[in-house]
Amino acid sequence: MSLIPLLPDAERHAPFAYRHGELIDRDTFHAQVLTLAAALPEGQRVMNLCADRYWFAVALFAAIARNMLTVLPNSAAPEHIAMVAAEQPGVLVLGDQADSPVSGLPYFRVDVPAPALRPTLNGMPLIAFDQRIACMYTSGSTGTPMPHFKTFGRLRLAILAGAERVWAVAGAPCSVVGTVPIRHMYGLESSVLLPILAGGRMSSQIPFFPADIAASLAEMPAPRLLVITPFHLRKLLEANIALPDIAVILSATAPLSAELAAQARQQLGCPVLEIYGSTETGQVATRETDRDSTWHTLQGITLELRDDEFWAVGEVYETPQMLNDMVELFSPSLFRLVDRKANMINVAGKRSSLSFLNATLTSLPGVVDGVFCVPERNTSGEVERLAAFVVAPGLDRAAILAGLRQYVDSVFLPRHVVFIDSLPRDGNGKVLARSLQELIAQHLPKRG
Repeated sequence: MSLIPLLPDAERHAPFAYRHGELIDRDTFHAQVLTLAAALPEGQRVMNLCADRYWFAVALFAAIARNMLTVLPNSAAPEHIAMVAAEQPGVLVLGDQADSPVSGLPYFRVDVPAPALRPTLNGMPLIAFDQRIACMYTSGSTGTPMPHFKTFGRLRLAILAGAERVWAVAGAPCSVVGTVPIRHMYGLESSVLLPILAGGRMSSQIPFFPADIAASLAEMPAPRLLVITPFHLRKLLEANIALPDIAVILSATAPLSAELAAQARQQLGCPVLEIYGSTETGQVATRETDRDSTWHTLQGITLELRDDEFWAVGEVYETPQMLNDMVELFSPSLFRLVDRKANMINVAGKRSSLSFLNATLTSLPGVVDGVFCVPERNTSGEVERLAAFVVAPGLDRAAILAGLRQYVDSVFLPRHVVFIDSLPRDGNGKVLARSLQELIAQHLPKRG
């Protein structure tokens, strides 16, 4: 069985994390991981609900050192936490809050100071390549969140492959600032594991508003990597505030338009690298969206067509992973993304995708946000009518339809256009399936 050091060999006093103006070196991080690992109660699994990215990382690697599975719910919603707890009997909640963020479950607070007498790095734990370290849940953007397990060695290989691509674009390992949730696969890979396993530097902050993003970037030394979603990138550019120099922007969780990528390059003076991946597959491929429509798989990952389905294959997977998307495959390492299978729609015999319709809608002048939905399908699975929820102060239904007619076939024009104040997006900028169904139930007439 292959064994791998828990943490990479690094210069002891190399800068690692920045937390509220305090610099934390790698030696301190190592010491706090090993100290917490020794202090954790006996058990098989923990639920890491730390709010601070640094303490989240300490708790994650302490659990790995103890061969404890870390359960990562994708939402703090009580009903989701209850569902996860029911699926994970005996789970211990880890957190950095004064009081447990979850009632009814045992709680252990992890934000303890570094010991004066630090453990030596000669005692670094060795972790089995196949040790399961994390249970991730899908976002629920297309249905019920589902669990997926990640192993240490394979996740490490994926992170190093991603780092090779990102650091090459940036020119060097970066200080990483992420606006995305740390319990989502994208946030875990790109804002937590990337700096830990690939020589970067971590920000403990999880900024949301543009001014907070600017402050978090300013706290970190160059070169800087900003990990963000298309939705939040758009808001950041609209704010048009001064930002420290950024070497590269990383984007995922939703399709990034070439126009938005080009605007970011022009306005911020840096490339935008888009990631293709999912909870099931992890990061699979990247592209510079404003310059290349083709996706390039990461080192060690290839795509294969088997029985009319596309599969991601490589040592990073315990078994090949089927893609939930329609792609056009040019070679094992080059492809074009068509759309998610669940987003492909058929109206009156004509095919389109919800992603294309959403991108068209939000590109219209005066539209702040918007999303198409499918209230009903007929017995053959075809869509009978579309609807759209729109945030567009000052516009009316006629203006929306007139704008859409310039770009889409008339059969895809929404029968119902519902104007609302804001869309219920989660931390990744997604409108979850259950949230969309609630909007449909609240605003659209039932067929009867």
